[in-house]
Amino acid sequence: MATPASPLGPDSVTWRSFGDWRGMLSGPWSGSMQNMHPKLGAAVWEHSDFFGERWQRLYRSLYPIIGTVFDEDPEATGRQVRDYHREIKGAMPDGARYHALDPDVFYWAHATFWYGNIRSAEAFGPKLTEAEKRRLFDESCEWYARYGVSMRPVPDTYEEFLEYWDRMCREVLIDHPAARQVLDLTTLPPLPGLRRLPPPVWRAIMTPGRALAMWITVGLYDQSIRDKLGFEWTRLDAIGFRAFGLLVRGVMAALPPRYRRHPRARDALDREHGRVPRGAPNLESPRRNLPPRAAREDPWHYCPVHAERRAEMPWKSNEQKPVQPAQENAEMTSRSNSSRPVVS
Repeated sequence: MATPASPLGPDSVTWRSFGDWRGMLSGPWSGSMQNMHPKLGAAVWEHSDFFGERWQRLYRSLYPIIGTVFDEDPEATGRQVRDYHREIKGAMPDGARYHALDPDVFYWAHATFWYGNIRSAEAFGPKLTEAEKRRLFDESCEWYARYGVSMRPVPDTYEEFLEYWDRMCREVLIDHPAARQVLDLTTLPPLPGLRRLPPPVWRAIMTPGRALAMWITVGLYDQSIRDKLGFEWTRLDAIGFRAFGLLVRGVMAALPPRYRRHPRARDALDREHGRVPRGAPNLESPRRNLPPRAAREDPWHYCPVHAERRAEMPWKSNEQKPVQPAQENAEMTSRSNSSRPVVS
């Protein structure tokens, strides 16, 4: 069992690399890897509405997860994330019980986040040295401790973590329906900001986009996972994947640094540089990402209905006035009338 050994703050490798928008390229990889864990997959399959509001749930969840690294009181954010999972429990088809706070289950989800940071950086940048990867592991232990759950499953060293990861991929993970549902992008609805886009236009965008997303995901998989899921990966694929990674690095390098970061991470950097006062409320998800009104009382939803500060585009101020009830009703009516994915 590892203990936190490296300070997780503004000078850490995690602060420099986590919360970068390049991580979105590994979204289907992370989601499918999580759901291939038999117990985690069962919990998602039976309890989550992720497949009913995929974009909103994804964008909404990123705020507290990233906040566990970047917030002024990250332990409070970590406990908040933990407590969303308290009532997620049940029985698997073979009768075995599962609980989202089972240490082995909870740590596996965390492993996909922090190690996904390395996988994303290896493919798309920013470049990490071997020493920085080891620092990321040390920092990941402090990050995980902030959730206030058992540290029992945490390996002691980076080398032991790599052995753990390989064993999980080869011996524990399975071809679970919840993982396949993550990889099924055929019912993916338009982004929340593009809900008014005509369906034929969205389909025209998603046809090549879906193929690219799957190719990226397969490229990030370990070979043992490709074998389990029946995906092929050729030498030409590997060459093309490296070239695509260089393209992504070039595009990201051309963007202003603020444009590369998730709003919660960007807000933390602003706080460190005096652009946001210390003690300011955490930056929360835009209203367009809130769950449907009927689901807002579910204890496993991150649902900041009355947030004092909401994220804006990087060139705009995040200091917003509270949304008036009439505006909220208009937004929710618009969302309820928008297209929803079909879950089979």
